[in-house]
Amino acid sequence: MSQADIVVGLQWGDEGKGKIVDHMARKNDFVCRFAGGHNAGHTIVVGDKKYALHLVPSGVLSDSTKNIIGNGVVLSPKDFIKELEQFGNLEGRLFISDKAHLLLPYHALIDQAFEKLKGSNAIGTTGKGIGPAYEDKVARVGHRVGELQDTAKLADKIMAHLNQHKAVLDILGVEIPNADDLKSELDGYKKALSSFIVDTTLLIWDALKNDKKVLLEGAQGTMLDIDHGTYPYVTSSTTISAGACSGLGLNAKDIGKVTGIAKAYCTRVGNGPFPSEDLGGDGELLRERGQEFGTTTGRPRRCGWFDAVAMRHAVRINGVDGVALMKLDVLDGFNEVKVCTGYEVDGKIIDYVPYDLDDAKPIYTSFAGWEKTEGIRSFENLPDTAKDYILALEEMIGTKISIISTGPDRDDTIIR
Repeated sequence: MSQADIVVGLQWGDEGKGKIVDHMARKNDFVCRFAGGHNAGHTIVVGDKKYALHLVPSGVLSDSTKNIIGNGVVLSPKDFIKELEQFGNLEGRLFISDKAHLLLPYHALIDQAFEKLKGSNAIGTTGKGIGPAYEDKVARVGHRVGELQDTAKLADKIMAHLNQHKAVLDILGVEIPNADDLKSELDGYKKALSSFIVDTTLLIWDALKNDKKVLLEGAQGTMLDIDHGTYPYVTSSTTISAGACSGLGLNAKDIGKVTGIAKAYCTRVGNGPFPSEDLGGDGELLRERGQEFGTTTGRPRRCGWFDAVAMRHAVRINGVDGVALMKLDVLDGFNEVKVCTGYEVDGKIIDYVPYDLDDAKPIYTSFAGWEKTEGIRSFENLPDTAKDYILALEEMIGTKISIISTGPDRDDTIIR
């Protein structure tokens, strides 16, 4: 019986997980998504073609790999169907858990309305409806993908639920859909998706029992985890490696190697604390050179220097065996590269992530820059100062940097 390996983000999301999963997928029989929704965004470049993935697992670009969307995901049928247009026929290669929860258009409207009401206190969500969908799930009033098999019954349940909350929806300015229109919409979802819907837990169990290679793909990043991130400026799901078990129906003994993904610098989308954010020219240059604009929203990402304190925290909480360091080439040409190695909080210097990061001030260590790493595909050929930077990061975060990405192409990758 084999074990499943995990790829998980170690920062605030957008670390480049898609490229690494795409790279690993060619050696795996299954790639399985275990959390989040279409607020996630993975961009994969193959030759001159760019693929934007939000719900479809990143193994889709490997013809021999099967892809699973687990029960821990909230799935927007409307957006998922649109995403499928990038690909040919995926029947037999793509499977959706019948226990995954449906994210419907009214969830997005509710999400946007509540964010608007919060004004300056808004979390900065994508407005895609992820939070309200998970809220319904936890409140036990949500609806699961398997219910699409009987759309008449599902439409009645949704209408009853919405009418029970009509007073609140009216205040929010969210219009309840027409019952016939809703039934027609659900029929369309059933027609498009029914061939993909299965009990994915049994499918994964069977794969592991038969010694298949299985890779589990996270969404967002550790610092956005509902429990261990910078709450309340987090996502609504468990983004750390432990979430792979509940999000797919596995137990701790099923888990093998954990690969953490991190950029050679840091980014964040939306509001919330970001100690190593650079609000000056270096931050602007990182954004410009790294093309740091959201795959899902197009919003400019906040940019700053590598945070070794938060990274060490993420490595420990995820049980990371090795780190894939992404976008090293974005740092090409900087005279000086900084790393946050501690925080100043209430006049004290600390080297751990505290309960509240709001007032944490970064303590930096500086490294000499380098001219060019872009496109280099062996560690030995990297500039000495770039190698010094990588080796220093390993010491700071407490684990090996086993993969280094030096460009967007899938082959611009160093394996150590």
